[in-house]
Amino acid sequence: MDKNALKQKIFSAIEDRKQEIKDLSLYLWDHPELGYKEKEGTKKVAEFLGNLGLETTENLAVTGCQAQLEGKEPGKVVAVMGELDAIVCPDHECCDKETKAVHACGHHLQVGVMAGVALGLAASGVMDQLTGSVRFMAVPAEEFIELSFRSGLRQEGSIRYFGGKQELIAKGYLDDVDLAVMMHALSLSDNGKVLIGPKGNGFVGKEVRFIGQESHAGSAPEDGVNALNAAMIGLSAIHAQRETFKDEDRVRVHPMITKGGDIVNVVPADVRLESYTRARTVEAMVDANQKVDRALKAGALAVGAQVEIKDTCGYLPLLTNPDLDALTRQNALELVGEEAITDGGDFTGSFDFGDVSHLMPSLHPFIGGVKGALHTRDFEVTDFDTALIMPAKLLAATLVDLLADGGKEADRITEAFVPVLSKEEYIALLEDLTKTTTFK
Repeated sequence: MDKNALKQKIFSAIEDRKQEIKDLSLYLWDHPELGYKEKEGTKKVAEFLGNLGLETTENLAVTGCQAQLEGKEPGKVVAVMGELDAIVCPDHECCDKETKAVHACGHHLQVGVMAGVALGLAASGVMDQLTGSVRFMAVPAEEFIELSFRSGLRQEGSIRYFGGKQELIAKGYLDDVDLAVMMHALSLSDNGKVLIGPKGNGFVGKEVRFIGQESHAGSAPEDGVNALNAAMIGLSAIHAQRETFKDEDRVRVHPMITKGGDIVNVVPADVRLESYTRARTVEAMVDANQKVDRALKAGALAVGAQVEIKDTCGYLPLLTNPDLDALTRQNALELVGEEAITDGGDFTGSFDFGDVSHLMPSLHPFIGGVKGALHTRDFEVTDFDTALIMPAKLLAATLVDLLADGGKEADRITEAFVPVLSKEEYIALLEDLTKTTTFK
């Protein structure tokens, strides 16, 4: 059976049962959970995969699950990923009333697409014609939020890293994976349905605490050390650095004050910030982060306060693989046509799939069918066929290209790929970028 026939069998299987795929996605939309808390989502996805006859492993990294389909003979292992967690957006009309979580990130679509690929491959029986394996991974904690909660998980030994894919890499769940694929929702142009070859920033996450000396703000301010003033000077100093950031490095620094003091008639002695330092390359991340640290220290020095800076390695820049992009583009041509495809995209946001892309050939197209900016009150799905069913077919068809004919395309791509980092170098980088600095 030729590749086109195999793809058509998968497409038919997906079409016949697309309501099941949509129902799973809608369940996740109706039950949003934040990172490392996706208990109900994990159970639901595991149930879906189990109903396909797959043996499922749960709680990979606190939450998350995986299952695998085997081909007719051993070969390359391709991971198909979907992210379980939601984002916090209190102004979205569909957010959870207690947690304020909502899938305004589109992750419910990612998981639905992953499940759709699994259904298409399993129900069609085409794995009997393919070489290698496909692993379906529902991954926790992509959104880099609730840092205090994740710090608690780290202290109790439940996790080592804040990002779900970081944790899976460290725990060895990707040690035997050769290639990785997934998709991400994005509001595209009026006719846009598929964007191939996006690039994204990496970042360092920062928790900052300025420590001053409390004093009565009305009767004895001269006896205090105002930590809020230190923070404001530090923020101004960060702004003064912006002209030193190279345009091509795409640097973004966006701090927020999470605590400005305790009560209004006491000189603030405990002021806290959170921030990301984003850039297009690891080198630019490190350079910009050093400048941010200097600025924060300057704020403390100016008023005689102390500053504690906790850095956590966020995510690495998102890299593309031209070979995987080319295969996917060809399948997109068949599914949506030339006019609906965009080549290349420059995004200053960050994705923990960037970490995976440093280790193995990786595919991360953006898919339309939604409107409104990500992470905002305006995000919604406008066309489930485009946002969910079409990309399930797209990724499944790309898997056929990789694993058909004895898996020769998967072999070719992996043999040509030169990883930016080994796993050992990757873990060392995470550790190097995760540190606490105190300055007074």
